[in-house]
Amino acid sequence: MKIVVIGGTGLIGSKLVSKLREQGHEVVAAAPNTGVNAITGEGLAEVLKGASVVVDVSNAPDWEDAAVLKFFETSTRNLLTNEAAAKVGHHVALSVVGTERMLESGYFRAKFAQEGLIKTSSIPYSIVRATQFFEFLKGIADYSTEGNKVRMPHVLFQPMAADDVASGVARVAVGSPVNGTVEIGGPEKFRLDEFIRQGLAERKDPREVVADPHARYYGIEVKERTLVPENDAKLGKIRFEEWLAQPAAQVPKAHPQTDAA
Repeated sequence: MKIVVIGGTGLIGSKLVSKLREQGHEVVAAAPNTGVNAITGEGLAEVLKGASVVVDVSNAPDWEDAAVLKFFETSTRNLLTNEAAAKVGHHVALSVVGTERMLESGYFRAKFAQEGLIKTSSIPYSIVRATQFFEFLKGIADYSTEGNKVRMPHVLFQPMAADDVASGVARVAVGSPVNGTVEIGGPEKFRLDEFIRQGLAERKDPREVVADPHARYYGIEVKERTLVPENDAKLGKIRFEEWLAQPAAQVPKAHPQTDAA
């Protein structure tokens, strides 16, 4: 089966491409640096020839409200139009758990718009909503740092390893379209401040993490269960302590949501 991964050279995309190839599929890593640009349409028609599945794990390079909305709407429309012409049978998109609960943010309004375009298209689809990644621990802390203090809300948090995200997306990609949403999350629940405190301590980061009921998550007011999936979510296997012990644990400088293209 030919599977095209949009954003296939990024953090999740590269892992996803490897996993699907290990299963014996013909997989194309599509990204601007491989000659495929979902915004301009460059290379799309050619790369989609003969494709059974398209998996979109791309992310916007600019998170300003108007720019991120333009990115997701333009790229998704271009993908769906070209997929219809190529008779692609399954569109899979990586999104974020709690998107509809965080529309105060322009980023999540853009993701919500992306999901809406997918749901109203003629292409059978599956939307995979993932919780935040372990890999973005430092980015979350940096955003909420004031002086030597990191102020975080004391809400539930169920992050997962990027490797588990890729496994979850791969499982959906090789299955039948669900024409709906699948949630995936980490194997453990934390309090957001406790997760950040543990991660920074492991890295010998001297910042003090303070639980603050008025603190925001990336500028968003979050409630107790804003960031966690429903009880029927598929859970990953890699625990936080296990991930922290990996010498290759990465902390990319990116938005703690979907992948970078």
